[in-house]
Amino acid sequence: MISEFLNIIFKSLKLDGSLYNNKKNFTEASIYFALIIILLTSIVSLIPGSVFIQYMTSTYGLTDVKGPSFRSVLISSLIVWVIKTGYLYFVGVVLFPSNSTKCSFRKLLITVAYAYSPFIFYIFIIDIKLIYFTFIPYIWYCITLIIGLKHVLNYENFMKPSIISLAPQILLLAWILSQSFNLNSGTIS
Repeated sequence: MISEFLNIIFKSLKLDGSLYNNKKNFTEASIYFALIIILLTSIVSLIPGSVFIQYMTSTYGLTDVKGPSFRSVLISSLIVWVIKTGYLYFVGVVLFPSNSTKCSFRKLLITVAYAYSPFIFYIFIIDIKLIYFTFIPYIWYCITLIIGLKHVLNYENFMKPSIISLAPQILLLAWILSQSFNLNSGTIS
């Protein structure tokens, strides 16, 4: 059982599309594997967060800054997992399905959790000098999610899953850029 779990993680890290085509990876135990991956990556994500908070408190002399509690990190990661899967299900299955898309919410929930596997590498960010490396697992996660969506939703190419999975990030970036260029510098008289 542990070897099956580790096999799922390694296939996800290797960007292996056969992970999502194998029905054995979506059996009854797979929801538990998915839950373990989500909880494990949320626990590991505390490491770069604490490094960043520690750096900010030492650099700027902030004394009352505390990181999020362990419970809030676990609960929020589970909520984000379900919300992200709900978005992908609505957009990928309801709004823009392919001709052969037949995917349940449960299968998509497991796929999103398998895509979280690269976040395990957050454990290596133990110093503020390494904080910029948090983008590498995130980009790896995005690529893994795109591959998983292509196989689970039976899309013919990578364009549709790329747009579906990256649309929220692109819209957020566009909004941030529009807000930064629309700063009004008025004078108070």
